Amino acid sequence: MSEKPFESERNGSILEVTLAKGKANAITASDSRDLSDLWTSFRDDPELRFGILTGRGEKFFSAGWDLKNVSETSEASDSYYGEGGFGGLNYLPNLNKPIIAAVNGIACGGGFEMMLGTDIIIAEEHATFALPEIKVGVIPDSGVVKLRRRIPYHIAVEFMMTGRWMDADEAKHWGLVNYIVPKGESLNKAREIAQTLEAGPPLLYPAIKQVLQRTEMVTEHEGFRVYDSCAAVEAVNRSDDLLEGARAFTEKRDPVWKGR
Repeated sequence: MSEKPFESERNGSILEVTLAKGKANAITASDSRDLSDLWTSFRDDPELRFGILTGRGEKFFSAGWDLKNVSETSEASDSYYGEGGFGGLNYLPNLNKPIIAAVNGIACGGGFEMMLGTDIIIAEEHATFALPEIKVGVIPDSGVVKLRRRIPYHIAVEFMMTGRWMDADEAKHWGLVNYIVPKGESLNKAREIAQTLEAGPPLLYPAIKQVLQRTEMVTEHEGFRVYDSCAAVEAVNRSDDLLEGARAFTEKRDPVWKGR
């Protein structure tokens, strides 16, 4: 029986996914398709609102593409990785639920790119980052598309073209990660953030993500037009929760959100 590439656990409205294959939490194309199916199910499950992605152990978040398997099977770099792309997060349409990365160690190659597909990133103090694909003749597709939108252009280009390593402090300096925490504490911090979000208005999170995704590459003026046309925004504007928020404010109490 082949080793399971990940573990998943539901905690109320939060889905925790732990990459858990081998010593480096690396994944094959087949593993990626399974992860894509998992994130698709997460997207389509109305009971799940938030996701957490982490790795097993203390050394690796994920080394990304399983190069040992590539050398043994000649798996192509343009293999089909599932609807969501490598790891299931970067291409998946309409994934409007917040996902938090708890980076517990090395995030390199496809592991780094999976991290880029999340919304909030917590890095442990010993975590390191790299896109070393240049050294094995592979293009980091999600890295090429996304990284220059996350950090300054010249830093992103140099990082990808040299394959060098970046430590947690530098990643925080460039705004690539939100928090640096002590070793072993990233999952606890991710759970803390998820629980904070869980207490908030349910309709707002998908609306915020939908607007962010649809306005990423448009002008500011066009962005407001896109904002006005988003169905998730319309749902917020017409919701009972919007009225509840106003009533709670005037009555000086905590709102009771219904998600409708």
